[in-house]
This record gives sequence, C-alpha cells and structure tokens, in this order.
Amino acid sequence: MLNIAQRAARAAGNVIARKIDQGGFSVEEKRKDDLVTDVDRECENTISSMLLKSYRDHAILGEEGGLQGNKDSEYVWVIDPIDGTTNFVKGLPHCAVSIGLQHKGRTIVGVVFDPFRDEMFSAARGEGASLNGTRIRVGQHKTIDGAIVGTAFPTRYRERLDAYMELFTRLINQCADVRRSGSASLDLCYAACGRYDAYLEQGLKPWDFTAGELILRESGGIATDFAGGPGFTKSGNIVSGNPQIVQNLLAKVCDAPNLPGILR
Repeated sequence: MLNIAQRAARAAGNVIARKIDQGGFSVEEKRKDDLVTDVDRECENTISSMLLKSYRDHAILGEEGGLQGNKDSEYVWVIDPIDGTTNFVKGLPHCAVSIGLQHKGRTIVGVVFDPFRDEMFSAARGEGASLNGTRIRVGQHKTIDGAIVGTAFPTRYRERLDAYMELFTRLINQCADVRRSGSASLDLCYAACGRYDAYLEQGLKPWDFTAGELILRESGGIATDFAGGPGFTKSGNIVSGNPQIVQNLLAKVCDAPNLPGILR
C-alpha cells in the first residue's frame, strides 16, 4: 500500500510541476483565505482513480471531493492533492501531495511528495520514516531556546488572531526564529527530518496532517494538542517535534491559562 501511495503521489506531483510552468489554470475562492484550482481537482481525481483501481473496497476522504468509494470500509485514504495551493497559484514552488491511509482510525501509511525538490517523505506504521529511501530522524534540540520553529497564523480563524498573537509573542521571544511556509504537510516532514526543531499550528484539517504526523512519529517525534493531549486529531491544533522540545513548548509557550480555550 505504501508503494501504491508513492506512485499516486508522484503522478499527481508531475501534474503540479507541469501546470505551475504552463499556467492557464482556473482559480476559485472557497473563502478569501482558501483557494482551489482545477489542478487541485485534477490531482485528486488522479490519486483517487489510482487508489480505487488497486483497492476497490476502500474509502477516500479528499479535501476537494469529500468522502467517496466504500463509505463503510475500515480503510480510508486521506488526501490533500495540493497542500499549499496559495503558493502554487502564486508560482511559489513550495507545496506537496499528501496521502495517508487509516485503518479503523489509525494511520498506517503516510506519503508526502514535494514535486519541485523531488523529495518523497514516507512512512509505514512501525517501520520508520524515510526521505527518498534514506531513514530520517527528528532533530535533537531539546529546548525552544535557539530553536527554529515552523508555524502559521490562523488566517482561516481570524477571531483567534488576538489570542494567537500572545502565544506567538511568547514563541518569538524564546526561540531563535520562526518559519511560515504555507504547507502543513511539509512543515511536519521538515520537523521529522530535523530541518525544523519543532512545528505548531492551529485549525488544521485531517488531510493537512494525517500523512505528515505519521512520518513525524515514525522518525521519533510526537504530536499533541496545545494542552499536551491527543486532541489535535479533532481540533487541528498541533504541537510537534522531539519529545523534549514538545514538552518545553507546552510549558513555556502553550501553557497559558489566560488564553481562550479555543487555542487548545
């Protein structure tokens, strides 16, 4: 199943790489801060057709197409055809195809493919994580002091912005620097291979983190919600990195009784 996911991700990635140079694609606003293109739909159709051809009894949850296939299946593929659509629309070569497979709610396969760097991050549950076939591990930086942390502002939830700015101020005052790339799946993978020391964000959807979270976990990292629990799978509020730096982030940045509960 991992091989099939990799082949589907690469096929969609080839479409992305070709279309970003050609241009001429249509762009729609789902919201003012959330774009979709006909390339998103083409890539999702490419992935879905390949997966269902191999696994006709599986279900697929896609960002654009919703739930399709056998909706009663124990196996659900979670797909983001272009994670970083805004980057893609603007011609910024930083986005990815994200494909995760869940069995009875547990993620067992994860693939994130960056077509511009030809980087295939992948993991199977219990078998470790790799980048282009080479084993990866999270970084060993243990505190946020001197750390590079990936993050993003909650532009889809602007009512949270004032509270988030207090959290962001705590973060920027203690870490070395932050990065905001526009692709959550790649942010998780960058934390998985040590390019980032940690990554935190609010309001993610399942297709944003399903594959990347497994890759991070199989590389020795952990992911929690802002209260240190497993609730990120429902809230989309995620803190991730090696166990020591996550604990440090929770204690020094996210542990704020005066912040609204929506941050949790």
